[in-house]
Amino acid sequence: MTTVATMIPHSRPAIGQEDFRATTEVLRSGQIAQGPWVERFERGMAGFFGLQGGVAVSSGTAALELALRALRIGAGDEVIMPSYVCPAPWLATQRVGAQATLVDIDLNTFNIDPLAVCQVVTNRTRAIIIPHLFGLPADLTALERLGIALIEDCAQTLGSTEQGRPVGTVGRLTVCSFYATKLLCAGEGGMVLSNEGALLERVRSLREYDGAPKLDPSSCNLKLTDLQAALGLSQLGRLSTFHERRRFLATAYREALSSKAAVCPSVPPGRTHGYYRFTIRLPHLRTDPEGLLGLISTLEQQGIHCRKPVFRPLHRYLDQSGFPNSDEADRTALSIPLYPGLTDDEVHQILQSLTKVLS
Repeated sequence: MTTVATMIPHSRPAIGQEDFRATTEVLRSGQIAQGPWVERFERGMAGFFGLQGGVAVSSGTAALELALRALRIGAGDEVIMPSYVCPAPWLATQRVGAQATLVDIDLNTFNIDPLAVCQVVTNRTRAIIIPHLFGLPADLTALERLGIALIEDCAQTLGSTEQGRPVGTVGRLTVCSFYATKLLCAGEGGMVLSNEGALLERVRSLREYDGAPKLDPSSCNLKLTDLQAALGLSQLGRLSTFHERRRFLATAYREALSSKAAVCPSVPPGRTHGYYRFTIRLPHLRTDPEGLLGLISTLEQQGIHCRKPVFRPLHRYLDQSGFPNSDEADRTALSIPLYPGLTDDEVHQILQSLTKVLS
């Protein structure tokens, strides 16, 4: 395969001079492990959500695991989650010894389907993990009616709202990821946030074991560093600017692609989209012999790196069936580059290539 010399990456972190200054200050201080910057970052994120507090940890996956442990979920318990998601919720559930119950998604939003959730709830269901995918909130209004503990996964949806409420403020616990290409970048890291002080203290006690009054086999070393926290806090100060650029790019994509073969992202009434990803559906690929991977290869040869937004639905790893919408998304969903550092010239190139291949 021949590719062009300059590739537009699918994702690219937005690193600015503010970030260099913040991380340099930490390096010069000599305090680079967990310390005062982590505490500032925790307060900053809690203030952003309007929640009581947060506990910074080493990754979004670690945040999910500690959220489950904070709710004392373990063997014999069931945790509901969508199949169309990365492996992190399933892995976290396995680590605490609980059973992951998979459900299908709403194809229009790519988010967990509340009706599917209702059909699998049992007396052993202890929590629902709700990944707000690609920047669009799930239907929290329907899910909270079930009376089951909600864990909101805001890794891709910081700053979006559902029925006027910020995502992350409805569930008992909220988790974030600060991976390099997330909405807010710390290189790596995560956080658990809540309005319940007892849950936060439980997470804090599980995050580290030094200085604990007694041994707890559930405790780990899952701390964030001050270096990461300084970068995250710097990014938090510019998050509204990042969102503004993402919305601008999403509008340009929508205007250019709405008349093509693409189904652009849906935004149901009462929800706002943060456009972490601009994920389109291409129904015609159902009958294309080369399918989605063939299209991705064609675009790569033209200098544009696109991706499947979810590498593989969980039910396909587990050889389960009965997830038609997740299967459809797996066959036809394409994520095209969208991030604050994407230039207008790059957008023009992306749209030229997409218009050509979708004509």
